[in-house]
Amino acid sequence: MADREDTLLENRAAKLERIRANGLDAYPARFHRSHDAAAATALFEELEESDPPDPKLQDLSLAGRITSMRTMGKAAFLDLRDSSGTIQALLRQNNLDTGFELIKDLDIGDHLGVRGNLIRTRTGQVTIDAFKLTVTAKGMRPLPEKWHGLRDVETRYRQRYLDLIANQDEIMPIFVQRSKVIRGIRRFLDDRGFLEVDTPILVPVAAGAHAKPFVTHHNALDEQLYLRIATELYLKRLIIGGFDKVYEIGRVFRNEGIDQDHNPEFTLLESYEAYADYYDVMDMVEQMISTIPKPEVNGSTKVTIGDQTIDFAPPWQRLNPYEKNKERRSGIDLKDF
Repeated sequence: MADREDTLLENRAAKLERIRANGLDAYPARFHRSHDAAAATALFEELEESDPPDPKLQDLSLAGRITSMRTMGKAAFLDLRDSSGTIQALLRQNNLDTGFELIKDLDIGDHLGVRGNLIRTRTGQVTIDAFKLTVTAKGMRPLPEKWHGLRDVETRYRQRYLDLIANQDEIMPIFVQRSKVIRGIRRFLDDRGFLEVDTPILVPVAAGAHAKPFVTHHNALDEQLYLRIATELYLKRLIIGGFDKVYEIGRVFRNEGIDQDHNPEFTLLESYEAYADYYDVMDMVEQMISTIPKPEVNGSTKVTIGDQTIDFAPPWQRLNPYEKNKERRSGIDLKDF
């Protein structure tokens, strides 16, 4: 296995040298891209029936990672993938002004920029018919094998960049969805007059939660400090200082176990509001959680996780914890404690 990998690395290194020997920069600082894959495909489908052909379908610049290569004599088809999706590129020997010979030095995993015209092939696939190629980054290591992919959980978690490459359709939407949800939370709280703040991460006292902290030493102050385990105390001090509504979405750190539900570093939302009680907080949380999925997730208050669908539409059932604990679980009245 090691010998095979060494051979692959040597082959890629030799291809890199040939690219450079031909006077090409294998790692240019910039490539102008006029469209991403999804935008180019949408543009073609919108203007395909134009008569005469719309000039907007001519001379586009696209770029992406090569995920598939099929060479057939004097032509080759490549699949180029960017964060928006995949588009096919057609490379024809009589149409390229940069030399058809460059193709033999390309590998799956390389990043390539192409200029060309949008067409639809006989198989019905939207394609960019390239007349210029630009190597934007030569990949020096092979990607995970296409059909079996990257399945080892440890590798996927520890090398998330590799997980994104190998499992883009599965993983990238999670990143995008998380960003949209956080954006929705910010919009919700901002619209209700809350002020977003940043509070210290290095703190002299690890307080605000019951957890074991990470300890560090500040050399200049010769003082022991901790990575915060919560944002609570500094937010409350801002309320004392005169702000009525504050919140923070920030990283906190707890030097404890790791499992599916716990991580030593995670993002925490905390908000505080003067002149409000926990009933007001209940109302706010219900409104926030039931509001955000509709514009930011899937246009609905219903979210499917695995084989279970959760409907966040209000009103939510409100339970008395004392009564429900006694009724449903232990039979112990918590008021006795």
